[in-house]
Amino acid sequence: MAKRKLTQAEMPVADHAFYGLVWAGTVLTERVDRALTKAHDLPVSWFEVMLWLASSADPVPASVLGNSTMLSRSQVSRVVDALRNRGLVTRTPSASDARSVEVSLTPEGRRLFEEADATRRACLTPVFTDLLDEEDLAALSTVWKKLKAHKNG
Repeated sequence: MAKRKLTQAEMPVADHAFYGLVWAGTVLTERVDRALTKAHDLPVSWFEVMLWLASSADPVPASVLGNSTMLSRSQVSRVVDALRNRGLVTRTPSASDARSVEVSLTPEGRRLFEEADATRRACLTPVFTDLLDEEDLAALSTVWKKLKAHKNG
């Protein structure tokens, strides 16, 4: 018996769009995770935390990392601990809130992040960046912002 796949025309556009987001996120994340782990012994969840830290000139409160990443607060805490154990980040008490800690990349963490970011970009170039033009990327960014703005709604 021949196996057949549903076509886009047979699926409501909202379902197809949602499936496409899930598929792309899963496939691209797995691809990046494999490349980062192989080249730098750095899981994609660790890289995500480092990406947010590298984007800030100042130390980042741990609670902000929990709100910014796709990780839960407990996952962020475990990742920060693992990164600290490798000498890639520092945790310091917040000057403005004694109950909070702030996280920043160490010089070694910044160096590794830059290497890992180059690996991530090279990994994504043939399957993402080279396939999409500026208009596609802007549209994806707009969709992401809309969805993220209503994540708790």
